[in-house]
Amino acid sequence: MDSPLKFQEQSKGFLFDSVLHKQAGFPKEFLWPDLVRAQQELSEPLVDLEGFFKGDEEATKQAANIIKDACSRHGFFQVINHGVDPNFIRDAEDYMDRFFRLPVSEKLKARRMPGSLCGYSGAHADRMVYQKYCEAMMDLSFAILELLAISLGVDRKLYRKFFEDGFSILRCNFYPPCQEPGNTLGTGPHCDSNSITILHQDQVGGLEIFTNNVWQTIPPLQGALIINIGDTFTALSNGKYKSCLHRAMVNKHEQRKSLAFFLSPREDKVVRPPQELVCSEGTRMYPDFTWLNLSRFVQNHYRADDNTLQNFTNWSQSVNL
Repeated sequence: MDSPLKFQEQSKGFLFDSVLHKQAGFPKEFLWPDLVRAQQELSEPLVDLEGFFKGDEEATKQAANIIKDACSRHGFFQVINHGVDPNFIRDAEDYMDRFFRLPVSEKLKARRMPGSLCGYSGAHADRMVYQKYCEAMMDLSFAILELLAISLGVDRKLYRKFFEDGFSILRCNFYPPCQEPGNTLGTGPHCDSNSITILHQDQVGGLEIFTNNVWQTIPPLQGALIINIGDTFTALSNGKYKSCLHRAMVNKHEQRKSLAFFLSPREDKVVRPPQELVCSEGTRMYPDFTWLNLSRFVQNHYRADDNTLQNFTNWSQSVNL
């Protein structure tokens, strides 16, 4: 089958917002040709974090084993009993609702400027930072990083320490109802270039990942959060853990919302796997790099896909980074 990234996103001039979803003629700028639908649902055991937080070593080992299996194959898993106050999630959603109900003219006052990571992008997302929500996500990130280290057989505090001075951003995604959901996407196929992503999706659903050569849905589960590995952590694991293509679908009858928390290292920190993982593989999969250089590459030169790290490596060598 053709690569799911054969068609690159062209839309720059339209706002796929509450006005456009009502019009009869579908804007050609948002047409996604030859869209292949998901054929099955991803079936994976849930990662229960309750035992980990209580210091139960057996439960921690079980959680780490589930994570290892998922990350070795596609890099996505769901966590429950994660300790995030549901009120933080509810408040973040409420604030997002208030913003997206504003007229387009008001939202555009916060429009994202070229080269910036923050602001309103009418085609896909608004980016806001909520302090309490992000603090809770950061705490959860440290727990996930510790479990990732355990699952890889390295010092359990290794990645936690690496990200103590890290960089994070919260993206608030709003996908209005679409009259032709079979012809477009909310967000096109991509891999995350950061380290780990924590996603809260509402009960409408629409997240899909590309694994085993087919698109598979990840249905909403009340109270669960979705974790996925990004390219930077793929490098930190020396290629052991996968960064997987995923996309967001739209719904004909209902709007869809999600909150995505992205964790990355400090911009100038050197991304390098622990020596134990290099020795076990016998070779380095990727050269040293900084998050700043990778993020600039993705922003300015290349849409993030399942070949990002290799293409970034080739590019960085060609420009002598």
